[in-house]
Amino acid sequence: MTCALENYRLIERRRFIAGLGAGAALLALPGCASVERFSLVEAIQRLLYLASQNAFASLTRPGGFYDNQLARLDLPEELGRRGDILTGILTSVVFKNRLQKAFNHIAEKGADRAAPVVAEAVRTIGVENAVALVKGEPTAATSFLRGAMGGRLVEVMVPALGDAMRVADDPLVGQALARLTGVDIAGVARSFAGDVDNAIWGEMGREEAAIRANPVATNDPLIIGVFGAG
Repeated sequence: MTCALENYRLIERRRFIAGLGAGAALLALPGCASVERFSLVEAIQRLLYLASQNAFASLTRPGGFYDNQLARLDLPEELGRRGDILTGILTSVVFKNRLQKAFNHIAEKGADRAAPVVAEAVRTIGVENAVALVKGEPTAATSFLRGAMGGRLVEVMVPALGDAMRVADDPLVGQALARLTGVDIAGVARSFAGDVDNAIWGEMGREEAAIRANPVATNDPLIIGVFGAG
């Protein structure tokens, strides 16, 4: 994880908590439907915030994608489905694994870029039916956020992934990309960004499910109160 990303997370965490401060005052008022609704919205925001922080902390560390069997990515479609390209540069499974590991490392760069975008979305997203999200499936809040953001993560990750491919540490990446015909690096980056996007939301969903299953572990009174009621 880069120092810049870690500093961003510290700042964003403070902003997020400060942004919820106004709501804390409302929670101190006598009980009413609007206050209850606000507490549920805040609970969803906190749930999403923790799930996203945990997911990105896992994915952006060295080996975050490749070492995670549930998040590990295959080679980009342009490479993985063109046997003629791989045959020209890969003589054994060892080299194919090496190339796959290199692209999973590149995926970490995309996740670095996506992390602050998700954090900002969690902080500002409008939640219309908090009750349904609280009572929904283990990954209901993550699915809601993903739907609300559309393909935004793919768009923000494409430049970062393209740059990472151009300066990849492993020369095997350059050799593979050089053998592509009719497809530029930006095209490969966009295709691969879709895979990274799926992995990010999958990891975030698993983190949300883990929090719902054991809200006490968060040490957050509101999350415990809302999601521990069952």
